Amino acid sequence: MTGSVNHVWTEVVRMSLYEASIRVKHECPYREISERHPDLTIREWPLSDCQVLEITSEATPTDELLEDISQIGTILHETEDDDGYHVVTQSCLCSLDASIIDRFENHNCLYQSPTIYRQGWEHYTVVAFDDADIRELLGDLRADRDIELLSKTSISDTQIPHSMLAPASHLFENITDRQLAALQLALERGYYKQPRKTSLRELADQTAVARSTYEEHLRKAENKLLTNAGQFLRLVTATSTADPLGVGGQQRREQTAD
Repeated sequence: MTGSVNHVWTEVVRMSLYEASIRVKHECPYREISERHPDLTIREWPLSDCQVLEITSEATPTDELLEDISQIGTILHETEDDDGYHVVTQSCLCSLDASIIDRFENHNCLYQSPTIYRQGWEHYTVVAFDDADIRELLGDLRADRDIELLSKTSISDTQIPHSMLAPASHLFENITDRQLAALQLALERGYYKQPRKTSLRELADQTAVARSTYEEHLRKAENKLLTNAGQFLRLVTATSTADPLGVGGQQRREQTAD
């Protein structure tokens, strides 16, 4: 059964595809914030009952911007350094234009998150299996809103964009809150950088649990994340004939030795 599924996915990945980038204007609180603060970039990932927003600015945030952000929702992460201002929030505002997503689907176009808000525009990326579907979608949208086609690219005979294959809800499936917290702490403190910026002992010292307990949470989170990503990794590499690590050659040598 597994072989059949992999074969079907390989055929899908090899189909002719078209990717279009468009920008749109409609009434939306995030678009309006980006219009009031032209140096701001907002990236939105819609979830089942809320949105996660990544907000970045190279400039020092003004009081007006901080007030706007405070109205959006719960701040999950916030930093300000030489690279600028960066904040991640969770919001329950009805920001994503449901009608435009419905139109994407009605014209057989696949919406690719995130939606990007910049300088008063919403930026969307869609993928379609037929160029005519994109043309019809654009005609439909132009009937009742400002819209510009920024790019349209044939991606024939290439892999489907990876973001289509790995929704976040699948990647983090079965990972507990404590395991996620352990993973987030390690990531933010530079544990995965080369060279490492911290150690397991230092990370555990920042928590209320023992080092062995923290390490157990972290290892389980890593294991589940990689296991969940494995199916998507196999799809991404399904059509590749490259063998950069020489795995095939080593296997042949082992078979010869046997």
